[in-house]
This record gives sequence, C-alpha cells and structure tokens, in this order.
Amino acid sequence: MAFAKRHGLLESHRVLMLRANCIRPNPRQPRKLFDADDLHELAESIRLYGVLQPLTVRKLENGAYELVAGERRLRASRLAGLDEVPCILLGADEQQSALIALIENLQRCDLDFFEEAEGIRRLIRQFGLSQEEAARRIGKSQSALANKLRLLRHPQEVVAAIREHGLTERHARALLRLDEAEDRDAVMETIIERRLNVAQTDEYIDAYLATAEPAREAVPEVSHARDKIRTLYVFKDIRLFLNTVSHALDVVRRAGIPADYDKAEVGDEIILTIKVPKRV
Repeated sequence: MAFAKRHGLLESHRVLMLRANCIRPNPRQPRKLFDADDLHELAESIRLYGVLQPLTVRKLENGAYELVAGERRLRASRLAGLDEVPCILLGADEQQSALIALIENLQRCDLDFFEEAEGIRRLIRQFGLSQEEAARRIGKSQSALANKLRLLRHPQEVVAAIREHGLTERHARALLRLDEAEDRDAVMETIIERRLNVAQTDEYIDAYLATAEPAREAVPEVSHARDKIRTLYVFKDIRLFLNTVSHALDVVRRAGIPADYDKAEVGDEIILTIKVPKRV
C-alpha cells in the first residue's frame, strides 16, 4: 500500500466487501506456483479469524473489479467458503497494477527467482520499458536486474529440475556458464547427486570447462580427453572429501575435543589417520 499512497492511487480508504467469486484474477500476476498445503493452512486461519489484510483491487471500465494484489488470500478465502472478502480500491491502470503485483510479491519473498525474472521480463515487454527504467521502478540495480533476466535462458526442463531439487539462484547462474545442453545436464546431475554447495559447484564447473574445451577441439583424441576429464573429476571429488573431513574435525575441536588427523600419500593411495580420545 505504500507504493499506492506514494503515487496517489488510493481512491478510497474505505474497505469494500466484494463477492469473492466476482473478482477477476490479475492477468499480470507474476506468481504462478501456489503450494496446496500452504493454501489450505491459510484457508483454515481465514475460517477462524477472517481475512486480516484486505485485498487490493481496481475497477475496470465495465464496472467489474480486478485483483491487483492478494491472490493467495483470495484463493484461500474461496477455499474457506467466504462469500465476500474485504478489499481496498485503487485507481490504477494496467502498468501500475502489474508493477504493484510484482513489488508486493518481491517484498513478501513470495516469488521464486524464475518467477521474479519472468515477472520483470513481462513488465518490460508489455509496457516497453528499458532495463534501466524497470530496475528503477522495482528498486533494483540495473546489473542485478540483468542477472535476473539471464536466468530465463534456461530451458523449461532445467528450470523444473532446479526447482524440484531446491537449487539456489546462484546454482542457476553458475549453470549458465555451460553453453551445451549435454554439458549442463551432466554437471547438474553431479550437483544434485553430490549435493554440491555454490562454491563447490563453481569449482566443479571450472574443472569441467578446463578439460571439456580441449576435448572438443581435438576430436580424434576425444576418448583420451574424456579420460582426462574423469580423472580431473575424481581429483576434484577427493579434494571435496578431504575438505569435508577437515571441516568436520574443526567442528569437533571447537567443541573442546582434541581430535586430529594425519594424511599420507602412499603410491596411488591417500591414507588418513584420525585420532579421537576415548575420554574427554
């Protein structure tokens, strides 16, 4: 509502009671994913206490009311069986409605990073904004906005996998470094299987790119190049394992346990000896 007040969009401070089934959804709503369990929990809360924060609507030329912000509350209200919902009326046009819907979701952290990027792209395309103007209107730097939009280069199957496995926006940005779909799929599979954090992912992609490019340039020796890639992957995996052991021992030491370990390389093997006292 702060945006609306700042831009003089409030037509009335009165709360209107409107029929829930007669409010048109906002076609510019950036949020597309609504968790069913979350909606049912909110619906139960609304059954008990009502809608505590009014929805925001605008009046169309034909007299109908269109939702500006509050789709989650509207959906939950319908689930709760409410006939009417409290609404505040805004004198907003299409562009202002789209902007308010996007900003409300950003402020509430309701959007995942792909929905946020898609909402920004839709805003730019629909109203002919430059990236600089769009960034100013939603309160982001132009570089941050450009980085968001780059995420939309991922195909839908990659977006779905990133969402399904809970990878972060920084994971998604790191994967953009891989131009070939085959490379991206192989690296993403490794990230998911080994649960690599962002730093580990960046290291892994560095290793992949360092060996994959020579492999493509020297086609007759591609088999040898792939062996080299696998060898480097194994080496990187060993480093990750050793770093994990070292970190675990640091945690134990900070807890007051004088644990220690020794590392020795014997031939093709690395021998770790971990020493932990029986009694502390």
